Amino acid sequence: MYDVTFENGLVIDVRGKTSRIANVAVKNGVIAEISARELPAKRTIDASGLVVAPGFIDPHSHLDGMPYAGQLSALQGITTIVGGNCGLSPVDMAAFFDEQDKRGYVLNQLMCVGHSFSLRRHVSVTDHDAHAGAAQTDAMARLARKALDDGACGVSLGLDYAPGTSLAEIAAMAQAAAEYGRVLSVHTRLFTQNDLYSLYEMLAASKRANVRLLFSHFVYQYSGFGTMEPAIDVINTARESGLDVWTDTGMYTDWATGISTATFDEQTIKDNSLRFGDMVVATGKYTGQRLNRDLYMLLRKKYPDTSVICFTGWAEEIYAAMKQPYAMPSTDAAEYAKGEGHPQIAGSFPKYLREMVREQKLISLEEAVYKATLLPAEVFKIPQRGVLEEGYAADITVFDINTVAELAAMPDIGEPDAPPRGIPYVMVNGELAVDSGEYMHTLSGRTIRY
Repeated sequence: MYDVTFENGLVIDVRGKTSRIANVAVKNGVIAEISARELPAKRTIDASGLVVAPGFIDPHSHLDGMPYAGQLSALQGITTIVGGNCGLSPVDMAAFFDEQDKRGYVLNQLMCVGHSFSLRRHVSVTDHDAHAGAAQTDAMARLARKALDDGACGVSLGLDYAPGTSLAEIAAMAQAAAEYGRVLSVHTRLFTQNDLYSLYEMLAASKRANVRLLFSHFVYQYSGFGTMEPAIDVINTARESGLDVWTDTGMYTDWATGISTATFDEQTIKDNSLRFGDMVVATGKYTGQRLNRDLYMLLRKKYPDTSVICFTGWAEEIYAAMKQPYAMPSTDAAEYAKGEGHPQIAGSFPKYLREMVREQKLISLEEAVYKATLLPAEVFKIPQRGVLEEGYAADITVFDINTVAELAAMPDIGEPDAPPRGIPYVMVNGELAVDSGEYMHTLSGRTIRY
């Protein structure tokens, strides 16, 4: 007798990018059988008319063990996340993993060790426009290696937030990741509009170190600035030359970050021709208000922890980027108070399925599921996940491709954390984190250490 069976669903084979009607049985936290025959279980879930897929893997998040963000991710079908991105993470990775294992979490977690905020601050580089000295760079490299020893899946850079980062710092982080066969994940720096130097800078570092390179939230960096098409061409050329390069990307034409970061320095705003009227406050006292100069100055001075959404992108450019065979959907999600934040925290993967598959018909259902499951599992070398196969972890997402959609909206017009529709079941290691569309407050996620 199995624990749970999903019966008569359209089961996605992400290796072959095919699908068939079948039953999927789960026992003791793993997939026990996939068959057309009847599979008796303590609980049978009728998946007729629904898609049964591997649990979605989010390659770029900032959840880092935060509870409400984990809930919103589970509700949109995510079962595994990669945290510690954009250069922001715990420095003591062993302590973080131990604490998460003790406390429990709804999702499986991988973690990068972050350079641009965390390691730089740890070695007393507090000015984001400053280079680290040679001794500080060596110290950061040692700390990065310690985190990798303790199980981090890679090293992350947030160069937009630390524009003073030297090429020596980048090289040191790339070398550390390369030595361990891990990923170097980078939020690139943009000096001006129409600038591709940020790509060439990182591609050169990847080539020198022979490290796997992941460009974070690719469209948020290059869409709307006249650089999306040439940026895609640069990546394609790099891959054709043999470089190990990948991208993750969101589905929104706008992005969010902290008002106090270098991204929102006055000169950066001018250099990138950003306009206050194209920005909305995402958190805090002024949530939902459009920015103006007076509010900008007030937030920078008195409310520096405020997050702001900036509208810069174009949907067509998102689609062009997401269609690339090396692109994976991601959320860039972080922890916000209820009713605050960017709708990506609740709507990214439903929006991806709705737009890319059902409405725009830009990729097949099977390809879309592959890009959200097996592809990130392969990029990050995640064992026993990303595929529905016997013996693999029972991370399963069940959705209705005919109705799945995001309900989250921008904070000036709706609820940024509204759960989606069309994802009734999400299972993490054999336990239902979402059951009939309801969040179950489970803690069956695991830390994944390397």
